[in-house]
Order: sequence, then structure tokens, then C-alpha cells
Amino acid sequence: MTVEKDKRVMTYDNRGVEPLKIKESTYNKQNRKMRKENPSMGKKLTSGTNPRRVSFACRFGSMKGGMKDKDGSPSRLAKALKKWGFGSKEAARNFCRKHKSKK
Repeated sequence: MTVEKDKRVMTYDNRGVEPLKIKESTYNKQNRKMRKENPSMGKKLTSGTNPRRVSFACRFGSMKGGMKDKDGSPSRLAKALKKWGFGSKEAARNFCRKHKSKK
């Protein structure tokens, strides 16, 4: 998108804007609305040993990356783990080891 200002052409740079950086309250509000409109969606799995939760723990517990961003705020990995009921990657790994099915 270009904007003319004082007979100069300025280009709007949106590379620094990340759409996934929304506030927790905004996310929860959108999530409630989405779940209300789609009652067939699966429920939130923040506890228990549901196979989907075990699978999530196995995938995300072994991911690379820190729990904090460079600025000290929780990383997206940390937020995802929290949404699924895990306090850390170590907790997710331990849960995975304990509950994954042995083939």
C-alpha cells in the first residue's frame, strides 16, 4: 500500500506486524464465539489422558525453542503448552512418556 504525503510516495511496511500477537483476553473472546457457533468442535483438553492431549504433549514437549521470547514475554510455544494444561516442556515430555501407547 502506498500513501502520498507532501508530494513523496511512502510505502507502508507491515513486516513488523504479526497477526498472532493478540492479547489473551481477545483470544479467549474470539474462541468463545467460535465455539458457540460450532458446537461440534472438540472440547478443550486441559486435563486428563485423552489421546489428542497425549499426542500434543509428545509433539510439543520435544520442540526446540525457549519458553520466553527475547523481550521476556512468554513464547508462542509456552502459550500453547499452557492452553493444553502443561507448565513446561519437561512436564509435557513426562506426561508423554507416562501415557503414550506402546506399540
